[in-house]
This record gives sequence, C-alpha cells and structure tokens, in this order.
Amino acid sequence: MQQNRLSRWYFGGVSSSVAACLTHPLDLIKVHLQTQQEVKMTYSLSRFAIYETVRDEMNRKNKGFWPFYQKVLMGAFGGFAGGFIGTPADLVNVRMQNDVKLPVELRRNYAHVLDGLFRVWKEEGIRKLFSGASMASTRGALVSVGQLSCYEQSKQLVLAAGYLTDNILTHFLASVFAGGCATLLCQPLDVVKTRLMNSKLEYGGVFHCLTETARLGPKAFYKGLVPAAIRLIPHTVFTFIFLEQLRQHFGVVVVT
Repeated sequence: MQQNRLSRWYFGGVSSSVAACLTHPLDLIKVHLQTQQEVKMTYSLSRFAIYETVRDEMNRKNKGFWPFYQKVLMGAFGGFAGGFIGTPADLVNVRMQNDVKLPVELRRNYAHVLDGLFRVWKEEGIRKLFSGASMASTRGALVSVGQLSCYEQSKQLVLAAGYLTDNILTHFLASVFAGGCATLLCQPLDVVKTRLMNSKLEYGGVFHCLTETARLGPKAFYKGLVPAAIRLIPHTVFTFIFLEQLRQHFGVVVVT
C-alpha cells in the first residue's frame, strides 16, 4: 500500500494569488495590490477546483489513465467557468486601475473590490457586472487548456521517461512548457481584445476586428508575444511549483 497526496480544492487559487504577487512587481501599484488577489481567487480558484476535482476522480476510476483530449475538454470547461465567475471582480479591478487616469469629478473611488461590486450592482444593474464575460470566458478556456491540460500532460510525459521523479525540477520543466502553450493559445485573443479597447469605433464587433486583423497576416495575431511570454510563463511556473508544494506537504492523504 502506498500513500499519495491530492490537492485540496482551494490550492490552485492560493498558488495563483501568490504567483501573481511575485510576477507583477513593476506594476503592482496601490490599487493593483488591493484588487489583484481577489481577481485571482475568484478566477483561478474556480478553474483549478473544477479541473483538479474531476482529474482526481478520473484518475481514481481509471487508475491514473486520463486521455489528453479529456484533459483539454475539462481544462476548457474549467477555464470558461472560471472566466465567467471572475468577470465581475475583473471589471472592478480594471475600473480601479483606470480611476487615477480620470478627472477627479469622474472617478468612481471604490474603497475596495467588494465596495466596487456592490456599487456596480446597485447603480448599474447585475448585467453590468458580467460585461465582457464572453471574451473573458473564452480567454479563460484557452489559458486553462495551455496551463492545466498541458502541464498535466507534460508532467506525465517527463515522469514516464524515467529520468526524473515527481520533484521540483519536473514541476519546473512541465510548467515552463505549459506557460509557453498558454501564451501561444491566448495571444491572438489578447491582440483582438487590445485592438478593440484602443479602437475609435472602427470595428463593428469582435468578428469584424478578427477579420481585419487576419488581413494583416498571421504575425499580426502574435504581436507582443515576447512581453506576454515574459509575464505568463513565470506566473505559470510559480503557480504550479507552489501548487505542487502545497499538495506534497498539506494535501489530502489517500492510500492506493
């Protein structure tokens, strides 16, 4: 009989929050410090909890065998759900960061993220809290496929090769690969989102922006890829290293 440890459902949110604090030292202004953790704890907590709960159940039933396409589907589902759930906090986060750029008379002056959520609901209605949810959910699905599914698969392949054990070097290698996959998958959507945000009404919508960008060639969808990778890959590495350490030291003990 062998003892293994499984992650607790909230480990992903905790790990992602700590990783966010470590990978944003240049732009963690006061407002960002106040809100970044709440956003990560709603978005990442949801997607990690969904993915890892299903993964552990699948591994239990199938004795560790879980086809890659199922990992992709579950990663997409978990990321989509997490993106939707995290949209309200992300909306308030963006508003609080942009508040300092507005004239004093137009600033919202949210005291904190919970105050912002309550005021948006009260002053603008609950539908406003989910403004942009479709794009956030789609991005969440793509990032989660890159991070969660690719991390799980690459870790499995590294361990199967027999050269490394389930240690921090394995976690590092698998998370670097996962971060690269996540960057490649979500960069086109980030480019479209940025073009829409910076547009002066020249686009009729997401599809129009997508087709106009496509006319510039495939490279147009990967503009800014290196800065995006510099941000997302370290975040992915820290997230999974912390997650694995939490699992190994504080996870649920199971006997196999």
